Amino acid sequence: MSHVDAHEQAHPFMQHHWETPKQQFEAGKLGMWLFLATEVLLFGGLFCAYTIWRYLHPEMFKFGSEFLDTTMGAVNTAVLIASSLTMATAVTMAQRSNQKGLLICLVLTLAGAFGFLVIKYFEYTHKFHEGWYPGIHLYEKPAHAEHWEDELGITGVEMTTVDPSVGARTAEDLGLPADLPVEISTVAPPTTAESGLNPSVLNTMEQQFAGHAPEVVEREIRHPLQTENRPANAHMFFNIYFMMTGLHGIHVGLGIIVITWLIIKTLKGHFNKDYFTPVDLGGLYWHVVDLIWIFLFPLFYLI
Repeated sequence: MSHVDAHEQAHPFMQHHWETPKQQFEAGKLGMWLFLATEVLLFGGLFCAYTIWRYLHPEMFKFGSEFLDTTMGAVNTAVLIASSLTMATAVTMAQRSNQKGLLICLVLTLAGAFGFLVIKYFEYTHKFHEGWYPGIHLYEKPAHAEHWEDELGITGVEMTTVDPSVGARTAEDLGLPADLPVEISTVAPPTTAESGLNPSVLNTMEQQFAGHAPEVVEREIRHPLQTENRPANAHMFFNIYFMMTGLHGIHVGLGIIVITWLIIKTLKGHFNKDYFTPVDLGGLYWHVVDLIWIFLFPLFYLI
């Protein structure tokens, strides 16, 4: 038997370019720490951008944070903390050659990772349903709100006449897309210059309403975030929010792949007290992913 064959037989998990299991373990751990350092640099740059934007535009973050679901964020935080505990326990089980305990801990960690993404999915879809997207073009004035805007100087408002007998009160009744958010308020037709409108505009409106006995319906067609107290740069809050939490979610997805691979290897009996390096390195990665969320949660949801 050659020296290499004897070496592999004594340590089947050893690669040929390492002399001892300890050397292989320490080299692997050093490589993982170097990789995690790049992750810290990546998110560190994003946290710096967050800090600068928050310092320059505190009103933007104060406004945007009111639309985040703190309960969902807190539940996700608890889920990730619990998954870190099960992952740390998995490393201990591997070091003790407890195959059953290792498998249970890895499965619980995987469940926590999926649970985090499921909660985040519902949180994201709720925001999308309400129209809270990143990107400034989704916060601009709708095309339907331009009829009287130039002359009346009213942003996002259109004036029209509606026969009271029809009772039009929905977007479809008003000839708009059915899913368009519309707020309707009934007011009396303007008849005097006390309305503050330009006289020529007032005359035009009176001519349009002449010969009718309609109500004048003021339609405020606007994005859910186009409220009076909405900062002009509110979209930047959601740009930063979706970018940072979305990138973190991608890392959670990568963690799911790693943990699934560890479960497969555990079922094949690859890990024991003599060889648990992949479990230990996977645990390091998962702890850093959890730690990043520990910073994201208070910065966006609580402060």
